[in-house]
Amino acid sequence: MNDSAADHEDGPRTKPGLSAGAGDGTRAVRAGLPEPVKHEPTLPGPVFAAHFHLPGDPTGPYAYGRDENPTWTLLERAIGELEAPSQDGVETLVFASGMAAISSVLFSQLRAGDAVVLPSDGYQVLPLVRAQLEAYGIAVRTAPTGADAQLDELDGARLLWIESPSNPGLDVCDIRRLVEAAHARGALVAVDNTLATPLGQRPLELGADFSVASGTKQLTGHGDLLLGYVTGRDGEAMAAVRRWRKIVGAIPGPMEAWLAHRSMATLELRVDRQNASALALAETLRGRPEVTGVRYPGLPGDPSHNVASQQMRRYGCVVSFTLPTRARAERFLGALRLVDDATSFGGVRSTAERRRRWGGDAVPEGFIRLSVGAENPEDLVADVLRALEESAD
Repeated sequence: MNDSAADHEDGPRTKPGLSAGAGDGTRAVRAGLPEPVKHEPTLPGPVFAAHFHLPGDPTGPYAYGRDENPTWTLLERAIGELEAPSQDGVETLVFASGMAAISSVLFSQLRAGDAVVLPSDGYQVLPLVRAQLEAYGIAVRTAPTGADAQLDELDGARLLWIESPSNPGLDVCDIRRLVEAAHARGALVAVDNTLATPLGQRPLELGADFSVASGTKQLTGHGDLLLGYVTGRDGEAMAAVRRWRKIVGAIPGPMEAWLAHRSMATLELRVDRQNASALALAETLRGRPEVTGVRYPGLPGDPSHNVASQQMRRYGCVVSFTLPTRARAERFLGALRLVDDATSFGGVRSTAERRRRWGGDAVPEGFIRLSVGAENPEDLVADVLRALEESAD
């Protein structure tokens, strides 16, 4: 069991941990559930509380709702059981959003005069993060995810930030290689695991110090809540992350935390369906003459496939590709019937968007990021093919 540092004896008691060999589906269904209580629900409802009864000295895990909540505790345990099922001393903290989780690591671990290495092809909000880090006197270096290019920027760095697979380009780096090189230089390593999910990749098992993700995406999978989390192995580093959460107040609501825990029970079912459909779609797109640059780490022949196959157990639900022009891409998106034109990814309903519309990604005007949902794969592929035909000049 990977209990949080705040999971004291008077917190909610969870069942004994599953064996290390338990399947992903079993683990997702059972993760974080409390010990059964007669006539009580299997997963207790959300606890809505700004404060708790606290006579005498302030001992115990629950005193004030900005610091801890029993609903968070169960969710944090559940995420920890998926991210690091075979490791002791691992702690998970949940946040109000993926960006809150990302910020908690960067701004709690770095000080003026430190250097950090970020991916140059990562999530489009990272340039804003870079500007803020630099305003605080932190040196920021960047390099692409592919070909392990961040290796060349590690000397003297305090922290290496990895995003693998990268968003939206879907490049993959050798996480273990980068971790070993960073640790040899005294740097901490954080991995954004959003695209992979804990069922696709476990960064802590690859040596990383932090696994960070947006729970808004495939982890919860319904596109109806914002959530983020940090899982870490270093007690001192995680204490700093916890302190940052307390100071900033970037906490999830109890309803969001409860919905997230409920949704995680179907994670393996959703991930396996979405991964299989994503591969089928990528294979189909690769054969289309008007489509270029098809990327999916699980696709044999993809530039990232060899590395991905060595460290990932599942390859994600996102496929990217490029259509000849902006106009063609927009006609294609408008012609889709089973795919919503929306940002984000990982939901049970397929979504797609032309990424350049935000202006932050260095991709062609016709670049499409398509998140494969849980629709029947043959229906989804047929819809994409029909939209390609209808959007032709």
